[in-house]
Amino acid sequence: MKNPLIEKLINRRRSGEAAGVYSACSANPFVLEAVVERALETGSIALIEATANQVNQFGGYTGMKPADFYNKVKAIASEKGLPPEQLILGGDHLGPLTWAEEPASEAMEKAGDLVRAYVAAGFTKIHLDTSMRLADDDPALPLADEVIAARAARLAKICEEAFAQRAGESDAVEPVYIVGSEVPIPGGAQDGEGLHITTPEDLEKTLAAFKAAFAQAGAESAFGRIIGVVVQPGVEFGDQAVVAYDREKARPLCDGLKRHPNQVFEGHSTDYQTPWALREMVEDGIAILKVGPALTFACREACFALEAMETEVIPDEERRSNFKTTLLKTLYHEPRYWKKYYNEGQLALKMKYSYSDRVRYVFGEDPVQRALAELMANIDSQALPHALISQYLPRQYERVCDGSLEARAGELIKDRIKDCIDHYLYATGLGL
Repeated sequence: MKNPLIEKLINRRRSGEAAGVYSACSANPFVLEAVVERALETGSIALIEATANQVNQFGGYTGMKPADFYNKVKAIASEKGLPPEQLILGGDHLGPLTWAEEPASEAMEKAGDLVRAYVAAGFTKIHLDTSMRLADDDPALPLADEVIAARAARLAKICEEAFAQRAGESDAVEPVYIVGSEVPIPGGAQDGEGLHITTPEDLEKTLAAFKAAFAQAGAESAFGRIIGVVVQPGVEFGDQAVVAYDREKARPLCDGLKRHPNQVFEGHSTDYQTPWALREMVEDGIAILKVGPALTFACREACFALEAMETEVIPDEERRSNFKTTLLKTLYHEPRYWKKYYNEGQLALKMKYSYSDRVRYVFGEDPVQRALAELMANIDSQALPHALISQYLPRQYERVCDGSLEARAGELIKDRIKDCIDHYLYATGLGL
């Protein structure tokens, strides 16, 4: 089957519509449920992507392989009653990123196994990211477009071969590809990094390099299904700051897209942009909006709000969950998740409230999950005063009062995440 993103995104934009879609890049269970539920409630598309460090052939930091994640999301969608045609699964930053400290021969071998596993599992939107230097690349020189493109073409050929193995299956959908050499770091920038908007000239060089490399690798059919190019349109976030979209600064780049009606731009690190900025991005051709940390940030906000309410309604300190303390302690003992992002100054404050939301990496750890379960049980054991909900979750308070939201812990958490999702649904016109 043809990939629905070609008809419902690319072809609609070719006809003049400002169509767009947002992509939720998260393995957080509350986020996954919120995305599926909001798609069902609005008739929009649930495009959900796993990143290479979250989910890979070795399990990633979630412990899930591609087939595990695919089956998990499919099960959630089935349980919620979301029609299959409203769900698309993708793989984000698929390439040698996780093994960048290894020589190219070894890193690319693992990257090949990675993309093969994603396509074989049924993922149909594949972001080929080969933009990073590997251990034996010259550290003093930028990685050439030709090298990036050749490595991506190698992976695309593997994807096509993996799809050919399942092309006869009734639910087999042709994969579409996202490429690009200016890929923001997954999960947000480190403070102090510069930000340079992609030039139209660099866009042309990138696409020319990929076209030549795909032809050389015998992956022409895959090149014909490249629907998006990752560029830097001038949006980013770091530990404490968000760089807002400025359409005037991005105008030369976006005007350059008019030469390529079969592609759109994919915007990474669009987290924390305003709904109006996101809408401008879609109108300007940045039609695939990636979001991840902002969704788990909203989840963390809701959990902290619940703990504040727990303190009010559970007078016995021994019965309280100590969720926040457990979360921060667990993260602190995993410095690989925060050392590059946070210095020691105001460390506890940054761990709790940073835009980069590094706590998401330990949210699934057993101590955190036990504390969260205790927190939710404590909240659900009480008839929460509406005024207390108003104090800590004012938007959810309004919905509790009008009867559209149940004042239970899980529902309050998901609804806070949906507040963030709604920014993207506004920007994309309720999705596809």
